[in-house]
Amino acid sequence: MSTPLLSNALWNLIQPLLPSSPSRPKGGRPRVPDRACLTGILFVRRSGIPWEMLPQELGCGSGMTCWRLLRDWQEAGIWQLIHFSFSLCSTGWRVMGRLIGRGPSWTLVRSGQFLGAADGTEPY
Repeated sequence: MSTPLLSNALWNLIQPLLPSSPSRPKGGRPRVPDRACLTGILFVRRSGIPWEMLPQELGCGSGMTCWRLLRDWQEAGIWQLIHFSFSLCSTGWRVMGRLIGRGPSWTLVRSGQFLGAADGTEPY
């Protein structure tokens, strides 16, 4: 059995940092759970695949959904808190070790500012 990208211990540390989901009085498509999106973000960063190649079978939503949530978390300063949470959990160190070992953008991930490649290109 493989180790999950996002352990329960790490999720329990990160979940209180996340804002509550906005209400949708007019209905609409159900929001992808934050845990699923975070797992998708970690999968893309760990594997190095483009956002649009995120497998739907993972149940993380689309790559664009995960990318938008990452962008929103960065703009709100939440990604920096999530990044700090990785350092508080031993599982987080393993995940970050996988992330920072990938490609030239590792300093951007380490500082919690990753939004694209090191050359500033957009994910799409």
